[in-house]
Amino acid sequence: MRHMAVASPLLTLPPTVSPFLRRTRSYKGTLIRSSSSASSPMDLQHPKRVVVCGGGVIGVCTAYFLAKSGAAVTLVEKSSVACAASGKAGGFLALDWCDGGPLSSLARASFNLHRSLAQELDGPNSYGYRSLTTLSLTVTESQSSKPSGKSALPSWIDGPGRSPRTIGTTETTAQVHPQLFTRTLISKAAEDYGVDVVIGKLEHLGVDNGQVNSVVLEGGRVIDSDAVVLALGPWCGKFELLSSLFRVYGIKAHSIVLEPKEPEAITPHALFLSYYPSQGGKPLDPEVYPRPTGEVYVCGMSAEAEIPDDPEQIVGNPESIEVLKGVASSVSSHLREGEAQVKAEQACFLPCTDDGAPVIGEVPGVKGCYVATGHNCWGILNGPATGAAVAELVLDGKASIVDLSRFSPARFVGRKKG
Repeated sequence: MRHMAVASPLLTLPPTVSPFLRRTRSYKGTLIRSSSSASSPMDLQHPKRVVVCGGGVIGVCTAYFLAKSGAAVTLVEKSSVACAASGKAGGFLALDWCDGGPLSSLARASFNLHRSLAQELDGPNSYGYRSLTTLSLTVTESQSSKPSGKSALPSWIDGPGRSPRTIGTTETTAQVHPQLFTRTLISKAAEDYGVDVVIGKLEHLGVDNGQVNSVVLEGGRVIDSDAVVLALGPWCGKFELLSSLFRVYGIKAHSIVLEPKEPEAITPHALFLSYYPSQGGKPLDPEVYPRPTGEVYVCGMSAEAEIPDDPEQIVGNPESIEVLKGVASSVSSHLREGEAQVKAEQACFLPCTDDGAPVIGEVPGVKGCYVATGHNCWGILNGPATGAAVAELVLDGKASIVDLSRFSPARFVGRKKG
């Protein structure tokens, strides 16, 4: 699978800084707005009303940056915030792993934004933000020997590992606990910036003369809006306005969360494995993430599958869960049955598109309706920059933190869906 220091608030922002970032400049917790922003000055008496649909990391980041910039934001979530992939993902962050592809600038901006948010929100204590060393490792399940290249491995990785290689340093890789990150952000957005969280199912949008004007929920509740952001993850594929334009499908990824008896023995090293099962066949590519909570997260065993309507109905396949337990046991004696308690056996769906790039931008033909989905295994990494960019797009008419043109849903117009 795969998947800045904050300047002194006393400094004058250079003229190249975007109007959006000028508006959201904070000083001692007070929002400072730029009175010189000519692109889209926020009317404090009549703030733009924006409804964000979807309580995962993309929707929550979008709601946060919109509200911090002065919009009146309502976040609509069917079940609970971070109940799906944003609560069950690994939370691995990488600065440069997307270099050379369409996600490069988005990933780099978002990695640095994660660092800034961690300073602002006390990320290390609030949601387990920390830098990591990341290793690749080959493990063969049937081997019982100690790891080769032992000097390159932390002592807790005492299974039959070989060919260890450092693929990320504390400067280029980090982690968050994704559920805690997402819920910390929505709490901040609600308490400090007035975001209203509504539990309800999106039924349809109200559109008049090609302009969105409301969101209608199941049961008939209408929420008036000047703009709507659809951040429904793989469930975007079940919303006809979007599914008629492009395909979003779900990759079902499995994970387990272990609590070792000796958590202090586990060092902050993320592992990307080439794992050869004892029965033979192609190697698997599971990942292992120790967390500062003392837990160890193990994921892998991914395949396309049908997405249920209710995220609460998603359960893991027992066979896949057993494979991940075997992976954990092979990697470390600290993660074997009897040495570690299984705290969670779970699965989630990663939203994917046919061309492998996320879909971020205004929906063609519906003014004021925006979409942000299709981030695959990099949703937690790219949530902050996506949210900040969509907020700029909604409020200023253009994103400057990152160029969104390559992610526009307009790229699918006239193209046959896969």
